[in-house]
Amino acid sequence: MLLLLLGIIVLHVTVLVLLFVSTIVSQWLVNGGQTADLWQNCSSGTIFQCLTSSTNEWLQSVQAMMILSIIFSVLSLFLFFCQLFTLTKGGRFYITGIFQILAGLCVMSGAAIFTVRHTDWHQASENTSYGFAYILAWLAFPLALASGIIYVILRKRE
Repeated sequence: MLLLLLGIIVLHVTVLVLLFVSTIVSQWLVNGGQTADLWQNCSSGTIFQCLTSSTNEWLQSVQAMMILSIIFSVLSLFLFFCQLFTLTKGGRFYITGIFQILAGLCVMSGAAIFTVRHTDWHQASENTSYGFAYILAWLAFPLALASGIIYVILRKRE
């Protein structure tokens, strides 16, 4: 039982790390010496220069979705520890699971909006590719959903 709890906590912390890294790091789009993320656009020519990102509504919604996913996931981890000590024997971790599923749905929504609308922001060329932070966001989505489903199924034992 202890190994199961440890595995669930490791999965949850992994999701949190993926969400933090994908939200903060400047690697959502890569085009040669230029990188773009949710917060700033950087170019490395003769001088390394970063400018704030555009104020497009869709980009702000992606920012909001990524921040909400982090908030829901942190809240879910906090609720898990609270329920671990207060839940009666045989009870399920419904609240924890719902918040973790909401975190997964938020990161999916943010990454999907970015996928559809990023060409409005940066014109795609043959050198443009998605960066590793974008891939980490998509990787966090199924892991958060799986973690949330595990929480909903999980019952408290002695």
